[in-house]
Amino acid sequence: MRMKRVAALAAAATLALGMAACGGDDDGGEGTGAGSKSFAAGTTMERLNKAQSIKIGTKFDQPGFGLKGLSGKPEGFDVEVAKIIVKELGIPEDKIEWVEAPSKVREDVIVNGTVDLVAATYTINDKRKERIAFAGPYYEAGQNILVKKDDTTITGPDSFKDGTKKVCSVTGSTPAEEIKKYVKDVATQLVLFDTYDKCKDALKGGQVDAVTTDNVILLGYIAKDEASFKLAGDNFTKEPYGIGVKKEDTEFRNFINDTLEKAFADGSWKKAWDDTAGKFGAELGSAPTVNRY
Repeated sequence: MRMKRVAALAAAATLALGMAACGGDDDGGEGTGAGSKSFAAGTTMERLNKAQSIKIGTKFDQPGFGLKGLSGKPEGFDVEVAKIIVKELGIPEDKIEWVEAPSKVREDVIVNGTVDLVAATYTINDKRKERIAFAGPYYEAGQNILVKKDDTTITGPDSFKDGTKKVCSVTGSTPAEEIKKYVKDVATQLVLFDTYDKCKDALKGGQVDAVTTDNVILLGYIAKDEASFKLAGDNFTKEPYGIGVKKEDTEFRNFINDTLEKAFADGSWKKAWDDTAGKFGAELGSAPTVNRY
């Protein structure tokens, strides 16, 4: 009987050790370490994985996409998409350094190496591709206009053609460039700030008549103050959001594209949306086709 008990204890110990070893290979948790991932030598993925840290540029002023919360860290869809990429790199979430990246500095922080990637409602376009590269898109937004709740005079971008209305946007943004096609006098009608929060405050205070940027950003402001704001008309552009990386880093861009396609398929992309911007009533739509240029 004693021999049988010894054998049983030995078998149980062996099983426990085996289960612990299997647990150490699980790369699904926040505690994933460098040993559980392997990347080609010399790649950005290998460097980041070995360092077990990453710097990510995002916005701190956009509800639903990148808004600095009570935790002191940004929250939103862009942030969650970036976390999906970080997990695939084998880096714990608490090793992310979030860097504020307003529209006018997004290319600069990539080119200068201040951040490793940018996820910041970053519309993919040819002008930006001259300096940096994009993975994605992972979402397609559309430009719209935010006005006061009781305003009936602005119904779309054509409302600015008579030269009497002021519209606010952000320096260096795609919406700021797009709205120039509709205003009669850019110098007097287009007001630019470094953040959309300042535009929203200027609208509420009566310094401008409208704010223009992507619909999902504006819906975030409405969700926080339905009594004050509304959208004026329909979307009038298409804005594919991508992840910005260094122009020459094809391996990293391909890795992010692979990760995004995996997230589209396994449901983590949709969950990221449902937990953030999806709460404001915007439609996610079907997964976009990644552009592997």
